[in-house]
Amino acid sequence: MWDYTEKVKDHFNNPRNVGVIVDADGVGEVGSLACGDALKLMFKLDSEGRIIDVKFQTFGCASAIASSSALTEMIKGKTLEEAQKVTNRDIAEYLGGLPDQKMHCSVMGKEALEAAIENYRSGDQVTRELEGVVVCTCFGVTEKEIERTVLENGLTTVEEVTNYTKAGGGCGSCQPEIGKILARLSGSTEPAVAEEEPEPRPLTNIEKIKLIQETFEREVRPLLRKDGGDVELIDVVGNRVLVSLRGSCAHCRVAQFTLSDVVQAKLREFVSPDIVVEEVS
Repeated sequence: MWDYTEKVKDHFNNPRNVGVIVDADGVGEVGSLACGDALKLMFKLDSEGRIIDVKFQTFGCASAIASSSALTEMIKGKTLEEAQKVTNRDIAEYLGGLPDQKMHCSVMGKEALEAAIENYRSGDQVTRELEGVVVCTCFGVTEKEIERTVLENGLTTVEEVTNYTKAGGGCGSCQPEIGKILARLSGSTEPAVAEEEPEPRPLTNIEKIKLIQETFEREVRPLLRKDGGDVELIDVVGNRVLVSLRGSCAHCRVAQFTLSDVVQAKLREFVSPDIVVEEVS
């Protein structure tokens, strides 16, 4: 389970400036649903060139939502020149810190802001184009992106690159190439290698069930109940979580989406990445 600060939790549970600006002066879109995170940022300027309104829409985890919300609060009232100086580290610090594995969410916010400002200045729709050779095919991260993120954030290990860009976080086959990029940028003749992290102590079954129940109450049920639905925990068998959808969710046409993209996604984020949710009658 990620260790979130109270400010991250607040911006996740009560995100600021969510929505759409129909006549936005600048719009930036980054990420993709296929990669698990997507963000659209819009802003409106006043007569003095300051950001008078800013809105966002995002698909992602708690850190992605919190980072996007925090960014909108940070840049409101600033000129574009002032907003451009906001770094992804500033976003993380504003939130009191992010888990290392979630720093890519703050990077995504910074990239969306840059795309929105470029859209305003060029008048063209700006989309994230692949720059240079793709290193991580799982998440579509290029050599140029890795280089820029390493230099901007002073990264020195493969793990840090994965945390900030997601590169190497899929199949892992690109980690040696990431190590070579780090070595080249640092001037070293030896490529950086991924360090072995100690295996965390596995949860006992009682601990797992308790954490699942807490996640249901805090993260899952509030979302489902907004539309008249609910979910009941039936049993836990290893990493299999057996549930039954209730209310409007029970006969909904998108029930499988609810199971995979809401229930399972939340349990994987807050309990264990190995959890598989199955519906039983």
